[in-house]
Amino acid sequence: MTAPTGFRADIPFINELGVEFLSADAGRGTIALQLHPRHLNSWNVAHGGVIMTLLDVAMAIAGRSLDPSAGGGVTVEMKTSFVQPGLAGTRLIASGHAFHRSSTMAFCEGEVRDEQGRLIAKSMGTFKYIHQRPADQPADGQ
Repeated sequence: MTAPTGFRADIPFINELGVEFLSADAGRGTIALQLHPRHLNSWNVAHGGVIMTLLDVAMAIAGRSLDPSAGGGVTVEMKTSFVQPGLAGTRLIASGHAFHRSSTMAFCEGEVRDEQGRLIAKSMGTFKYIHQRPADQPADGQ
């Protein structure tokens, strides 16, 4: 997996899925995934959890691109509508767009399309910026 400058590429779950980071800039983020048998459900189409993961990551990247000082972000809320199945063997492209931000949150929308441009799913989400804590500060803030 290759990641744009400033984005973590060491997330085991995303690495295991095989997510490819394509771009992140000015409130937009794009990733891709080639569907393999491990990504499919019992109907032989993309598992809903895989689709939601792509949306979550693409939107988080978009939101984070607006705050370079953020060490990351966490999903506060996410709503997804599945439009049609992602077919086995297809490459899926997920794109995210941060349409509003505050000092602590990014409000985003995302979509997943296949290679033919078919809309697979749409999503909206809210992400809280997490800023890096000093290395000597415990996780509980004390």
